[in-house]
Amino acid sequence: MYKLFAFLTVLFFLISCKKDKSLEVSFKESMLQLSTHNLATYSIGPNSKYLVVFESGLGNDHTIWQTKRVAEDIGAKMDVVVYDRAGYGKSTIDHTPRDINRLRIELQSVVDKYANGRKVILVGHSLGGLVIRDFAIKNPGMIAALLFVDPSHENVLRLTQETEDILYNSINSSNGPNFGGTKETRQLIEDAQYMATLPNLPNVPVVVLTGMKSDPGSTGNTQDLYNAHELLKSGVTDFTHIMDTNSGHFIMIDNPGLIIEKFNLLISKLP
Repeated sequence: MYKLFAFLTVLFFLISCKKDKSLEVSFKESMLQLSTHNLATYSIGPNSKYLVVFESGLGNDHTIWQTKRVAEDIGAKMDVVVYDRAGYGKSTIDHTPRDINRLRIELQSVVDKYANGRKVILVGHSLGGLVIRDFAIKNPGMIAALLFVDPSHENVLRLTQETEDILYNSINSSNGPNFGGTKETRQLIEDAQYMATLPNLPNVPVVVLTGMKSDPGSTGNTQDLYNAHELLKSGVTDFTHIMDTNSGHFIMIDNPGLIIEKFNLLISKLP
């Protein structure tokens, strides 16, 4: 069942931690007004050729990318945007169903605000991997490259209604019904079904990082996850898949240097 229970254990730990506001000093905070809600966005960069947008996983706000300064390090040479989806951080609530299609539309609004005609490099973790995958497939001409950080995949994200209910009730109890993670959890079964209908990724440079170290309480098989991630190479000429035996689900915490290294690999392939 993927690494969902272990993921939630770490998720609740991260949510409960106090955020180090010093990590955000160099980022410019802006509110993006949508028709249904507002998004808190944070941008930094030297006006680069490409725009980099980070997409967080279920239960995490934008600061997950700053805990070990991944966003800051990349932002030293590239234009970077991190943001909070509806119901996270300073972003307001979206009362529509928070499925992958809805999250992809939200990502589209962020790209539209900051890209200014540039192609984008998308970096997605966990559920965020589904979001950037959907976006890339629907907007191939906008994509320069993709970096997946232990992304969710429909072949291993197979929940029964009973399991989804347990997860939903647990997050709802801890964070309330309007928390972004609560609303997103309610759509997990539908998300997996939807992702299974999508075609291949666009033929752009792709790097996938798979955390092979079992998190405490993990019930999933990391080899199954690795095998599912291998399927992302279909139709992709330039595909790099890294098995990270020193990291669990949160590679940006366990091994941030690997993300920086493979991001640099991606941009070295771009014109």
